[in-house]
Amino acid sequence: MSRNIGVAFGADTKALTGLELLQGMVAGDVPSPHMAKTANIRITEAEKGRVVFEGAPEERHQNPAGTTHGGWYAMILDSALGCVVMSCLPVGVTYTTSEYKVNLIRAIPTGRQMRAIATADHVGRSTGVATAELYGIDDGKLYGKATTTCLIMKKPD
Repeated sequence: MSRNIGVAFGADTKALTGLELLQGMVAGDVPSPHMAKTANIRITEAEKGRVVFEGAPEERHQNPAGTTHGGWYAMILDSALGCVVMSCLPVGVTYTTSEYKVNLIRAIPTGRQMRAIATADHVGRSTGVATAELYGIDDGKLYGKATTTCLIMKKPD
């Protein structure tokens, strides 16, 4: 998964809405966070109130039992959840995750291509609430679900 990885929070991105920043990541014009490389995930779609991430767990993402670690589910789902809230934010406003819950439904085989689809349920002045589902791209099966509440705040100077 070749992609632009780096820090996307320089002076050139301060004038962007959350959606513009995410669409820049989809296009490869704005770098994705280093965590995306670590997790082997990438943002593939971004519109206001809907974001899609894709990726595949690798052998390095296995737990001691040899199955995909729950942390990998959490990384792709939390990334999609936070970014869908971000997709609704204006210039000068950001978010941080306050809490999230992940339900693992079935084991993901190493290498299976996955798609996390997140939708914003509510994004207001102080909180954002979103849901996401994780599907196998090749089999269409549901592998996990998650919900989040994010705190909305002004970007620090």
